[in-house]
Amino acid sequence: DMARVKLDKTGNVFTLTMDAGENRWNTALVDELMAALDEVEGCNGAAALVTTGASEKFYSNGLDLDWRNAPADHPEAGDPNSFYFMEFMARMITLPVPTIAAVNGHAFGAGFMFALCHDYRIMREDRGYMCANEVQLGMIIPAAELSLFRHKLPANIFYESVQLARRWGGPHARDAGVVNEIATMDELLTKAQAKGEELAPLAINRKQFGIQKENIFGENSILNDTNGAAFHLRTKARYPK
Repeated sequence: DMARVKLDKTGNVFTLTMDAGENRWNTALVDELMAALDEVEGCNGAAALVTTGASEKFYSNGLDLDWRNAPADHPEAGDPNSFYFMEFMARMITLPVPTIAAVNGHAFGAGFMFALCHDYRIMREDRGYMCANEVQLGMIIPAAELSLFRHKLPANIFYESVQLARRWGGPHARDAGVVNEIATMDELLTKAQAKGEELAPLAINRKQFGIQKENIFGENSILNDTNGAAFHLRTKARYPK
């Protein structure tokens, strides 16, 4: 029984709704999200996953800092020693089905990171920002998270996002390539689910869909290889997948 996450399915599309207020990241939330991904991956054939927040205002507002600073005061948020948050993000970015983020409100820090782990993003046009605000909080963005942002964002947008803590509202986020589309609040989920239905057949080739994500984001990522395209074209046997 999941208190923080709801998972529904219509047609080929799973809709995961985070329903924990600001949807701040702690062990309890990650545990429930992992269980939801187990269910999504447990099916066969065409499938897609849409994620959204239940709140009018928040998609996900970042790490649960109250819990991180005083875990004993927040036992319901889970054990800080089993906070396998980075591992969850790795699973999300390589999930072998198409994923669509329906960003209904603020996506800050780890919430922005989570949205970027999806294949496609649709953002509410009138309210909410996507922002990596760690430097404003006197924190450093972990190297793994920088790598994720760098893989997913154009170079200049990456720099403005991580170093200058720029807040991206809907129209600017779309123009910058941070999100693919924007929508009114009323249309947001419907649009995301329609996109999910459109992309769901890609999951029929589940293994291949996942392997290609691994080639992009995994060990020895082809995107980060120092050798150029001509070299790879000459030595294609080095990358057998």
